[in-house]
Amino acid sequence: MKTLKFLTYSALTILLASCGGANTPASSLFEIQISGKNAKFHQNETVDINLKNKKNKTISSITYSIDGEKVDIKENKLTLDMPKVGSKTITAEIKYDDTVAEISKKIIVFASKSPNIYTYEVINEYPHNPNYFTQGLEFYKDTLYEGTGKRGKSVLVKLDYKTGTIYKEHKLKNTQFGEGITILNNKIYQLTWQSNIGFVYDVDTFKEIDQFTYGKSKEGWGFCNDGEKLYKSDGSEKIWTLNPETLIEESAIEIYTNSKKLVKINELEYADGKIYANTWQSGQDVAVIIDPKSGVVEGIINFNGLKDKVTKTDDVDVLNGIAYNPTTKTFFVTGKNWDKMFEVNIIKK
Repeated sequence: MKTLKFLTYSALTILLASCGGANTPASSLFEIQISGKNAKFHQNETVDINLKNKKNKTISSITYSIDGEKVDIKENKLTLDMPKVGSKTITAEIKYDDTVAEISKKIIVFASKSPNIYTYEVINEYPHNPNYFTQGLEFYKDTLYEGTGKRGKSVLVKLDYKTGTIYKEHKLKNTQFGEGITILNNKIYQLTWQSNIGFVYDVDTFKEIDQFTYGKSKEGWGFCNDGEKLYKSDGSEKIWTLNPETLIEESAIEIYTNSKKLVKINELEYADGKIYANTWQSGQDVAVIIDPKSGVVEGIINFNGLKDKVTKTDDVDVLNGIAYNPTTKTFFVTGKNWDKMFEVNIIKK
């Protein structure tokens, strides 16, 4: 009796395997094939999509989705009109031979066009503390706030941007490396680099009122806000959106041009519906203009030559620190250990 049961079970296993049963990987039966005009896929591009039927199964239906959202396919054409650029997962649900299987394919969707190029015009020069390893710069009620880095030297300061006079200062612990800052609803939010911790202070007293830890983001880099939400960079291609009350990372955008992924996105500033961001170790002193809804890099600001105006020392480092002053409607930029801060107009070439 045991022998008969064993033979029956073995025969059933062979039958299921030969028919593409539950134990057969869907990838051995089907493959999603996508092709477009170019090697890279771009936002709003229409591409050809097909399902390769490797074992000639009898397919009754195919349903496609991108990142869980169902998409319509007409005449094997797919329009990549998703609102955000970056990495996407295309999934096909296939019904065949009274069986349902799923297979997926990952693609990268780039911006549909190249970014505009901008330059700058210096309006004014102001003193800047050359001991400040600038990581965050922001105006709030016409007053400048700055956050600095380096362990043992990280501070948060409120100052007179015209003279450099310090109104208030808070020093971080020697083990903490300060990073980006932003101010919303009379609260200052400050990141640290690798400590996985951020701080919330009262804007008037600098008294610490809360702490928060990071979620899926890797580290603390740049910080800004749009009046409702916080935006945080972490050194990767992602900028995370945080709830200012819960400090939970609720979503993220990935930052892409029409041809490349941007990483090491540093200090952030939000102005006129766009995110302005420094980029670290890009080989040039540039900043980028990002659409916060899609992640598309809409502009590149060439700040090369600005560092030549700074007193040369061994400590002088890269451009970092960009703040928009809504009163003057101009930008203020500086760098790590620069002895000057520059008020500039940003001009499209």
